[in-house]
Amino acid sequence: MKRIIASDFDGTITTRDTLVEFIRFAKGNWHCLFGFLLYSPLMVLMKFKLYPNYKSKQKLFSHFFKGMPIDEFDRLGRDFAASSQHLIRPGARAMIEQGRRDGAEVVIVSASIDNWVQPFFPDLTVLGTQIETANGVITGRFASKNCHGSEKVRRLLELFPDRQHYHLTAYGDSSGDKELLDFADEKYYKPFRQ
Repeated sequence: MKRIIASDFDGTITTRDTLVEFIRFAKGNWHCLFGFLLYSPLMVLMKFKLYPNYKSKQKLFSHFFKGMPIDEFDRLGRDFAASSQHLIRPGARAMIEQGRRDGAEVVIVSASIDNWVQPFFPDLTVLGTQIETANGVITGRFASKNCHGSEKVRRLLELFPDRQHYHLTAYGDSSGDKELLDFADEKYYKPFRQ
């Protein structure tokens, strides 16, 4: 039977949320701090489930990156991944390498933007939140649903529709991974922590 390993990225494979780290990398500490302070009321509402997660994330993303050429954004994503390998948990890296040696297909399923997740693991499939562009420029909107919660399962099924023909192992660390973990044959919550 085919084996699929599906893992969340932020907090599971990495030690920190890469949205914040990427913004700091791309825009600097002061711009990052100002932007988060500006949007903190939405973040608080989101934490209390009074404002949709995807809307607050999209507004924050738009604040920092709307109008940026996609080529520049992609370069930032590659540079960020190259300089941020220290964020990868050693146990997560070992799991990915072992899974591939064992013949499993390893997939990263993340709410983060796939443009900066993919460069961390260029030879893996990344199902992340996708951004909209027009004429080579970021519009500030998402082109896909935020890959969070049930959207993780939907995206995985889109890639691997014949669920009865594979064994699914899932890794996650937050409420946004609950549906993915519940969907799996084998699941690990908050793994790779020492």
